[in-house]
Amino acid sequence: MNLLTMLPIETNNYVAFTFFIGTMAMMAASVFFFFELSNTAAEWRTSILVSGLITFIAAVHYYYMRDYNLSTGQSPIFFRYVDWILTVPLMCVEFYLITKKAGAKIGLLWKLIFASVIMLVTGYFGEAVDKSHAAIWGLLSGLAYFYIVYEVWMGDVAKLSKGSTPAVQKAVGSLLKFVVIGWAIYPIGYMIGTADGQWYSFMKGMGSMDIVYNIGDAVNKIGFGLVIYSLSRSKD
Repeated sequence: MNLLTMLPIETNNYVAFTFFIGTMAMMAASVFFFFELSNTAAEWRTSILVSGLITFIAAVHYYYMRDYNLSTGQSPIFFRYVDWILTVPLMCVEFYLITKKAGAKIGLLWKLIFASVIMLVTGYFGEAVDKSHAAIWGLLSGLAYFYIVYEVWMGDVAKLSKGSTPAVQKAVGSLLKFVVIGWAIYPIGYMIGTADGQWYSFMKGMGSMDIVYNIGDAVNKIGFGLVIYSLSRSKD
């Protein structure tokens, strides 16, 4: 497949359309974050840079996944998880960066990254390697996800933010909403895509796994970056 050739999209191909929109949205967000680096205070430039990297990596993968889906008619599961294994840990890095001034230690960063990797690896096994036991792999992935929620809601991230500025507290609260609500979009897509033969088989055919995932990525990756951008402009 030639990545320099844009394959046409049929007007009723909503899956490919969301891949296209995702590519454009992620690319636009990346340009915005990178161009704003020079207008950002020095202490927040790393955070804005990470936000730009998250959306840039996603834009590249979405460009490829769109053509893969159009060429094969299949869901680009492997390439999606390659994207996630790079971008989700970077989203966890954002929590460390915004609480670093409040005393966050490097150990917090590694705990969040480790949990995110476990969440993704077990999810991939459920979707692509051992689909007959998708519910079990999904449970393991969910446990890692809830650990991240705990750290941000009641654990070290929450405790550190309480001792920081009002702006940081507001930013952590907003990012928590993305983790609790935004990230909850992904289990819906997972269950739709792996419903066959599982206890949640009633979800089979309820929609497109890829459309759900694409919406989740756009909301969470761009939204995360905008929260960080807003924090970098705060006067608190």
